Amino acid sequence: MSDSNHTSTSFFLTGLPGLEAVHTWLSIPLCAMYVASLAGNSLILWVVRSEPSLHQPMYYFLSMLAVTDLGLSAFTLPTMLPIYMLGLREVTVDVCLAQLFFIHTFSIMESSVLLTMAFDRFVAISNPLRYGTILTSPRIASLGLAIVVRSIGLHIPAPIMLKKLPYCQNRLLSHSYCLHPDVMKLACADTHINSAYGLIVVLSTLGVDSVLIVLSYALILQTVLSIASKAEQLKALNTCVSHICAVLLFYTPTIGLSMIHRFGRQVSLCTRVLLSYLHIFTPPVLNPVVYTIKTKQIRLRMLHLF
Repeated sequence: MSDSNHTSTSFFLTGLPGLEAVHTWLSIPLCAMYVASLAGNSLILWVVRSEPSLHQPMYYFLSMLAVTDLGLSAFTLPTMLPIYMLGLREVTVDVCLAQLFFIHTFSIMESSVLLTMAFDRFVAISNPLRYGTILTSPRIASLGLAIVVRSIGLHIPAPIMLKKLPYCQNRLLSHSYCLHPDVMKLACADTHINSAYGLIVVLSTLGVDSVLIVLSYALILQTVLSIASKAEQLKALNTCVSHICAVLLFYTPTIGLSMIHRFGRQVSLCTRVLLSYLHIFTPPVLNPVVYTIKTKQIRLRMLHLF
């Protein structure tokens, strides 16, 4: 194997294939979505902090969700915009590895936050009288710390393992930002250990979290159906709508992208890139919209602001 295969110092990212002539124009909606994500999630954080009536567990978890959405957007923009605005597709290995670490870390953080929000809804509906005593501020802080430690700890090995691999002369990635399975495929070495590690992380985080969220809603539904009044049943379920939307916005493209990376070898590159954009931009852009529409206190505060 030639030395150049082992000493590659950069990768090349991919924009939307076949649309290179209009990449500059495509940068406009990308910038708009990033600004919408930044503005929407920042406003959520400001409203929760400034409105005393929102100093409750549900809104603390919503603030955590907004922070993870901001982080997810912030670590994809530095490589995406240069592709579309300037045509710069090259990224150094170190920058690429740092980016994939933060993207995967914030993705797992978001999954973990959605799980804690499901637990929050379960406690609020099944044990409303003890809601404040179960989800105290110290416990919420401990949950937040556990989410951070879990997400960072699971992904520290990823860049270290990828850094040790030799890479072939074909260094073209299939996305506009770096992802673990995407970088791993470019290695000129046995990557079974890396692949197994990635699968274990996905199953132990996204897999376990999604199963526990479904279980939480099964218990919530059981509790709701035991309520005699139809009006009270609808009122209880209505408090879960925002969270259900957030779960679907996050997990649908995430699961689809994971399956395509591992099993969809015949899927077109354009489809992969579009799905990856849904994965990155849909939750940060739409989560603030959903929670503003469905949460009266946040909606009124926003209307007062504007």
